[in-house]
Amino acid sequence: MAFAISDELLSIFVPILVYWIYSGIYMAFGTSLDKYKLHSEEDEKHKNLASRGQGTGEKENAESSSAPSQPTSLIVIARQLAIAMLVLDTWTYFTHRLLHQNKFLYRHVHSRHHRMVVSYAFGAQYTHPLEALLIDTFGGGLALIISGMSPRTSIFFFSIIFIKIVDDHCGFSLPGNPIHIFCKNNAVYHDVHHQIYGAKYNFSQFFFVIWDKILGTYMPSSLEKRIEGGFQVRPAKEFKDE
Repeated sequence: MAFAISDELLSIFVPILVYWIYSGIYMAFGTSLDKYKLHSEEDEKHKNLASRGQGTGEKENAESSSAPSQPTSLIVIARQLAIAMLVLDTWTYFTHRLLHQNKFLYRHVHSRHHRMVVSYAFGAQYTHPLEALLIDTFGGGLALIISGMSPRTSIFFFSIIFIKIVDDHCGFSLPGNPIHIFCKNNAVYHDVHHQIYGAKYNFSQFFFVIWDKILGTYMPSSLEKRIEGGFQVRPAKEFKDE
């Protein structure tokens, strides 16, 4: 007798599995990727207030739907994904910015994530439970409802989300990485936000940098090679004195 697993159940567990597999790949390569690192080992030891052992927090996941699974055209799926991306990016930008601008929320909620000045792959989900609820659960649920995607499509969408957040926190700038080639919102972009000089900039998460550019919180940067290997992220000249 065949054992069937519903799309609803898969939509909850597959993205989590993707998150740990993808972040595990980065960790497995270890020192072999040192020449592509955005920070040195010393930076990680002295700047981070949260160790790698503390970065394994669980993520509350509420991406589910009771809508029946049925065939959907590629055009419809593409439209649903585009809507979900825009909704999620909009929600996360303004929520993320609020978590920085409200002193109480930053001190008691969001500052936990910023203990990682030098980020690493599985540390992407090192957040306060309330932040996970506000950004991940509410944002993901809103994107799911407004886009109208099916549970099967949501498996793909949230798997991409998990891959993206791992990549944004991986601490590497790898040549040929399609996320870095086609997306300005990448590991280098988010690394700027984790530095002291960039804490008021680059609030956008996941896919686009639209809201940062519209509302004046976009900080461009460049990569410079370190003598000892790897890269150094530098803010644009006009931001260096701020």
